[in-house]
Amino acid sequence: MKYTLEITIDLPRDKVVELFLNPHNLKFWQKGFLSHETYKGEPGQEGARAKQRHQEVKGITESTETLTKLKLPEEIHVTYNTENVSTEQRNFFTDKDTQTTWRCETETKFSGAMKFTALMLGSEPYQKLRLQMMEDFKAFAEGKPRYGVK
Repeated sequence: MKYTLEITIDLPRDKVVELFLNPHNLKFWQKGFLSHETYKGEPGQEGARAKQRHQEVKGITESTETLTKLKLPEEIHVTYNTENVSTEQRNFFTDKDTQTTWRCETETKFSGAMKFTALMLGSEPYQKLRLQMMEDFKAFAEGKPRYGVK
C-alpha cells in the first residue's frame, strides 16, 4: 500500500526538522505515546534504532523505528516494524519564506492476518491516521499541542 500526503506548517524548515527529530517531543504529537528508547546508534543519526510504545484501543503496541536516511534539512526516512506490519515513511521538507511543506510518502507492507485486514479495509483508514498524525505535529510545532503538556 502506497500513498503520499502533504501539509504546510507555519514555521521555518530548520525549526520543523529540529522538532521532528527530537524524540522528547513525541508525547506532544503522537496520540497514545508511551516511550521511545534508542538501543542502537545515536539518537537522531542515520542508522539509529529505537523501540517505541503506544497505547492503543487494543492495548499497548511496540514498534522498532530505524532512521534509514538523513539528508538534512530536506529528507528524513524512517522505517517502523511491528508484528505483521512494515512501514517505510519518506519525509521531505521544503521551505518557502517562513513556511515549511512536509510531504510524507508512505509504503506499508502487511503479512499474516494483517494482510487480509488491509485488503478488506483498503488504504483510506491508514491515510486518515497518517494525516491526523501530521496535523497533530503541525499543531504542536505551531504551539498548540493536542497531547502531553508543553
